Order: sequence, then C-alpha cells, then structure tokens
Amino acid sequence: MTRIQLARLIDHTLLRADAARPDIVALCDTAIECGFASVAVNPVWTAFCAQRLAGSGVGVDPTIGFPLGATTAHVKVEETREAIANGATEIDMVINIGALKSGYPQFVEKEIASVVHAAGKIPVKVIMETCYLTGDEKAAVCEMCIRAGAAFVKTSTGFGSGGATVEDVRLLRQAVGRKLGVKAAGGIRTYADACAMLDAGADRLGTSAGVQILAEAPE
Repeated sequence: MTRIQLARLIDHTLLRADAARPDIVALCDTAIECGFASVAVNPVWTAFCAQRLAGSGVGVDPTIGFPLGATTAHVKVEETREAIANGATEIDMVINIGALKSGYPQFVEKEIASVVHAAGKIPVKVIMETCYLTGDEKAAVCEMCIRAGAAFVKTSTGFGSGGATVEDVRLLRQAVGRKLGVKAAGGIRTYADACAMLDAGADRLGTSAGVQILAEAPE
C-alpha cells in the first residue's frame, strides 16, 4: 500500500476540548496536504471545516453523543441533523453504553436506527467503545448496526479506558462480514499499529497521528 492509498483510509482526528481555531485550521490544511479521508472533529467545528475543506475531497466527520454516548436519543438525532446541515459528510455516533450494560439492547438499536434515519444518505459509523463490552455485547451491537442500516462499526472514542485492539477488530470484522465497514480508533500511533489494524480487517483508521504514520510508511 502506498502512502497515498493509506492516507485515504485515515480520519485525521482532533477531539480535544481545548482545540482552538488555529488548531482546526492546521488540522484541515494538513488533511488536504496529506490527502486524508476526512477530519474528525467535535460538532461545533463542522461548518468551519466544511468551508475550509470545500472542493478538497477531504470529508467532514463530526462526532455525535461524544465521548460518553450518554446524551438522549433525541439529542443525538438533533445533533446529527444540525451537523449535516452544517456540512458533515460522515457521522460518528457513540451508542448508549449504559443502556446496553443495563440490559436494554432494543433501546440501543432503536437509537442507532434513529440516527441513521436522521442522517439519510450520509454514512453513519457507530462507536461501541469496545473496552467496556464483552465479546457477546460487541457481536450484538454489530448485528444491531446491520439491521439499523449503519455504514460502519467502530471500536473506540479514544477517551475510554482502552482503544482499538487487533482482537476487537477481528471480532467486529467476523461479526459484520462484508456487510459493513470496520473503523479502528484509539491508540493507533505508528505505521506498525496501522498495518496491524488493517490486516485484522479494518477499512478505516481514526487517529491524531496520521502524519507520523505516513512518515513511517514506505513510499
């Protein structure tokens, strides 16, 4: 895989609470220069990024219900609608982890489906925060995402107790087959990390270390 090909699999990420306008400008400009798939940002920056990236081919990927997944379904739907109105080209949403752990899978699936419906033709990546889930729970969320019409299942926010693992990426790929994409995120810092996730079945990588990863990659 060339650097150009690898770059198109990376969502260039900046989700820190203290990210300011100069940081977002740099994020967008770097994404254009490197040819990343998208920038992943908090929703407040969606319109700014859409304007900055217009015509570049780099997408805008705001996070919904981030990072805890603990906002209500109504809020997630409205957040999704606003993000799309502001120029989002993809959506990354966090499931209600507490509801899943409490034994309410139907609620979680309905919430995913509601966000997917609100997004329309915009692809939705569903973050399950794998570090908090059992293997059976991860597989169950994958099935929910298939039924709900999501585009991707995603491992992590990067704000939980752990990030993406090779084992989890393999589990998600096995659970969704080729029906959905798999995005690995959280703790991917090196070219070796990136290759391991891709080899395990990831289609997309979320990372703030994309520049470093490309620098380590062979031309």
